[in-house]
Amino acid sequence: MKGFSKIYILLAFLTCNLHFAQQGTQQEELSLDGGTIESQFQYLYKRSGNYNAEGKRYEVVRIINLDKLKKNVLDSLNAANKKATELKNTISGQEASISSLNSKLKETTDNLTAVTEEKDSMSLLGAQVSKGTYNFILWTVIIGLLLLFLLFVFKFRRSNILTQQAKSNLAELETEYEDHRRRALEREQKISRQLQDEINKYKKSK
Repeated sequence: MKGFSKIYILLAFLTCNLHFAQQGTQQEELSLDGGTIESQFQYLYKRSGNYNAEGKRYEVVRIINLDKLKKNVLDSLNAANKKATELKNTISGQEASISSLNSKLKETTDNLTAVTEEKDSMSLLGAQVSKGTYNFILWTVIIGLLLLFLLFVFKFRRSNILTQQAKSNLAELETEYEDHRRRALEREQKISRQLQDEINKYKKSK
């Protein structure tokens, strides 16, 4: 029991010392030379006196402390206003940057769209047409030219065949003509010899 009482007394002593130490630390931290505005107001409340008059409670504050607190409050407000102005300027700059980026993004998107349309289209006789239409026209022209070429080849071969036939017929005709001319010449020579023989017989008969 005695040991338990000693421990209890020791704990109570340590708790009281810790409480007073915290109060002392808080009292030391409260000052008009630093800390938050709230802590400075707490310092002013603790350092002010009070009295009662006509049933009312009054607080007595030193003018020097009140002026210093006023100065600190004004300084804090000025710093806050300056910070707000800086933030507004930063926001304005960021908004301008965002607007510029949006403009560049729109320009890039328009350029990309134009490039895509140009990539998907072809120039035909100065006019832009889609690749599908261009390919259709191109293949139509190619097929048309191929058909014309085949028709030309067919006509050329047919003409060549007709020419060869005409040449063959001409050669045959020339051969027949030569044979006819040769036979006619032979007949003419035979008739001439016969005529000469008759003339000679007539002369001899005289």
